[in-house]
Amino acid sequence: MKYRRLGTCGLKVSEISLGSWLTYGESIGQSQSEAIIDKAYELGINFFDTANVYHEGAAEEIVGKALAKYERSSYVLATKVYFPMGEGPNDGGLSRKHIIEQCEASLKRLGTDYIDLYQCHRYDSEAPIEETLRALDDLVTQGKVLYVGVSSWEAHHIADAVHTARQFNLDRIVSNQPHYNMLDRAIEKDVLPLCEQEGIGQVVYCPLAQGVLTGKYKPGAPVPEGTRASDASTNMFMDRFMQEHYLRRVERLRLIADRNGISMVQLALAWILRYDIVSSCIIGASRPEQVVENCKASGVKLSEEDLKEIDVILKEEA
Repeated sequence: MKYRRLGTCGLKVSEISLGSWLTYGESIGQSQSEAIIDKAYELGINFFDTANVYHEGAAEEIVGKALAKYERSSYVLATKVYFPMGEGPNDGGLSRKHIIEQCEASLKRLGTDYIDLYQCHRYDSEAPIEETLRALDDLVTQGKVLYVGVSSWEAHHIADAVHTARQFNLDRIVSNQPHYNMLDRAIEKDVLPLCEQEGIGQVVYCPLAQGVLTGKYKPGAPVPEGTRASDASTNMFMDRFMQEHYLRRVERLRLIADRNGISMVQLALAWILRYDIVSSCIIGASRPEQVVENCKASGVKLSEEDLKEIDVILKEEA
């Protein structure tokens, strides 16, 4: 496993990290989750990502229990705050009240004294950015949070947070967690350039486009039984990728993977890691062997010729 700095801060994270969205607490239980986390740790993954809202706190509890056997300093634990955790008017968002209360709740569910990376899960237009950043800064000062980040923020919101932190000498954002893969390149326009300029590391989620980039789904063929796309409880975000023109592109990309002696999974992850400002790719897994396959992407370097060919394929008209 290779490691990269989280942006320009001093923290180092594994190029491949393990997430818990759509899995822990829903489709798989504690014992299977623990087997996956154990395999990830064994392979050198040191960055584990979750969120308070994932299955109403269940994912945090599962991750916390699974990691409890390991030395706390040996891994980086990340969680998030924003989405509603109750029905009250202050049970969501990025107000000081919600941030402070949810940090305490996450610490209890995770069974730890501190969170390595605490992320604002979405932007809150109703909470002043200074209020949000001051609450996060206080948590850092108290030692309950070591670093702060954001997830799925637009470039102008990130820029506003950077400016506000400088203006009031508050703890700065060190990371952004964006949706990014070969089939969704929206952040390349303005988010990536801004974050590279400001030293904000990217911890990418959905790097395999909900599994479409594994190559398991074929154009013109029925959806294989037992896959995520065949499961109504986990396929709700897949429609945008399960289109014939995308599946045809994946078939062409497979030729490049074959030529390099790597799998489609490894090609897709290595392509994301071509950017130095990308600190880690967050993978999801329902079996330990999937973690093994994903981790093989760490350290894979694609040639300029391969990258140019990939770019041509990805930019083809639908």
